[in-house]
Amino acid sequence: MDSSASAVDLHGKVAVVTGSGRGLGLAYAAALAQAGAAVVVNDIDEAAAAHAVETLTKAGGRAVAEVAAVGTGEAADRLVARAVETFGRLDVMVTNAGILRDRVLWKMTDEDFDAVIATHLRGTFTCARAAAVHLRAQGEGGRLILVGSPAGQRGNFGQTNYAAAKAGIAAMARTWSMELARARITVNAIVPVAATAMTETVPAFAPYVEAMRQGRPLPEFLRKGEGFGTVEDCAALVPFLASDAARDVTGQCIGIGGDRLTLWSHPQEVKAAYADGGWSPRSIAAAWPGSVGAELQSVGVPAPKVPEAAGVAGA
Repeated sequence: MDSSASAVDLHGKVAVVTGSGRGLGLAYAAALAQAGAAVVVNDIDEAAAAHAVETLTKAGGRAVAEVAAVGTGEAADRLVARAVETFGRLDVMVTNAGILRDRVLWKMTDEDFDAVIATHLRGTFTCARAAAVHLRAQGEGGRLILVGSPAGQRGNFGQTNYAAAKAGIAAMARTWSMELARARITVNAIVPVAATAMTETVPAFAPYVEAMRQGRPLPEFLRKGEGFGTVEDCAALVPFLASDAARDVTGQCIGIGGDRLTLWSHPQEVKAAYADGGWSPRSIAAAWPGSVGAELQSVGVPAPKVPEAAGVAGA
């Protein structure tokens, strides 16, 4: 076995993947199992969780299911306990579970907001906390792999709740990477882009997702230019971050999709202006256009740039 292969060998490791009954979560769980890790599959759907376990074990992996809705401390504790009771330890927590309740601000209800925050943000917090408590006591380091989104990096129309949760997840990854460094626990957020139930409703993607379902390949402008592909395209990043090859990688937001792997920058000041003695509203107005106002930043997840000559293969 070459050094790179041994560095990503996860035999003897145990991972929990929340929301792993289908979609991206199942792809992450399968990639971890293929690398040698034992996996606790989690989903709110008992049938989906059972099918996921069957899929992993038929492929030669080791997996068990724990059916629970993430968000509460009790659910998080159950996930950690299931890993320890079944496989003897815990090494990796992947916080993938999520839901959508998309609405524009003036139509979003308290229930829409709270449900998404409870699953994505609170669910990430409670599961990461439960894992951190056990990993610190275990004393052998570990990995927290949080799942972010481009919406959390740039905002997205109609996704107040989701974008806020994903932005919070990125901030928690940076914070926890500092807090857990002495315990040799790395914390990173991944930013996947793939054809899922959450993205197939985007009109620009819809015909290509449908073509992909029919066995036709995605065009290069999507796989490379947009970094958009299958859930399996995103999965390799998780076992990499769970492995010894990534032992020095922490506090990062890392994007993956299609043929593209990216590193997101941390928010930082891009322009500064100064006024002796401080600023007044009038002096800000006077200085604004030629100073910080000249560096206003864009918002939103850009729509795919479809080449004029591009069509859907086979259509």
